[in-house]
Amino acid sequence: MLVEAGEHDSGELWAEALERGRIVRFSRPPIELPAASDLQFLRDGLWPFLERKNVSYYPEADRLTGLRGAPEVRRRAQAILRQHSKRVRGFLERAMPGFTRGWQPGTSSFRPLEEQGRNLSAHASNELVHVDAGAYGATHGDRILRFFINVNAERERVWVTKGTFAELYRRHARDAGVDRADVASGVAGRALAAVLRAGRRAVPMLRVVDTSPYDRAMRRFHNWMKDTPAFQRSTEGLREISFAPFQAWMVLTDGVSHACIRGQHALVDTFLVPLANCRLPAEAPYRILAGARA
Repeated sequence: MLVEAGEHDSGELWAEALERGRIVRFSRPPIELPAASDLQFLRDGLWPFLERKNVSYYPEADRLTGLRGAPEVRRRAQAILRQHSKRVRGFLERAMPGFTRGWQPGTSSFRPLEEQGRNLSAHASNELVHVDAGAYGATHGDRILRFFINVNAERERVWVTKGTFAELYRRHARDAGVDRADVASGVAGRALAAVLRAGRRAVPMLRVVDTSPYDRAMRRFHNWMKDTPAFQRSTEGLREISFAPFQAWMVLTDGVSHACIRGQHALVDTFLVPLANCRLPAEAPYRILAGARA
């Protein structure tokens, strides 16, 4: 499940590991981090101004959400995340040019709050094991890639996983009601998604009205996982993974179940990778769901 990134590894090795449902971990960040003073500002300076659980920068719209008031605080946070987003994107495009070709940026976010014991609703909680589904509008089967850095200077960030989407689908698809999902979108659905995607550059929240049969099936599976206490209590396939201060990692979060059970202060960048770029398409959730109808 966990692959340690070597200093001289090729990006093709990382891309294959991601497609096989692995988490690729870097012992130290492969990019330059924000300055120490900027990291301290993110960790300590945003508290009075938080209005959401994440502070998120949308690169396509050059817009920041999650903070209220204090224009100088918003401007500084946006500048930090804008620069960080460029560095992450540039690194991944150089390292994995074939895998990232034609991809779409989602957000560059700072997660300021301690994950443990937040008492959130099931669907909002990061402490419950899940696979990601449609957070940035209809994907039509494209993959959700997330790149994380633990920027807590003292404490590790701790995940748990119960395996890959393929493993969980085999065990739970019928109970979740996705064993006979029809994931075909059709021409009209894809055309609407293209229009909404273009509009998101000006209005990022248009993503919430964008959907597809595939994304609805994935959302159903996501919700079943979070809403089912017996699944959450089960130790079948359970594994804990720790990320030390300033370690980085990346994973296709639609294909690997995960929950963050402890940790505070992380930078998270999200991208949509075209399914057409994948060399192992049979491993993708879209093909697994489509195969159930064959």
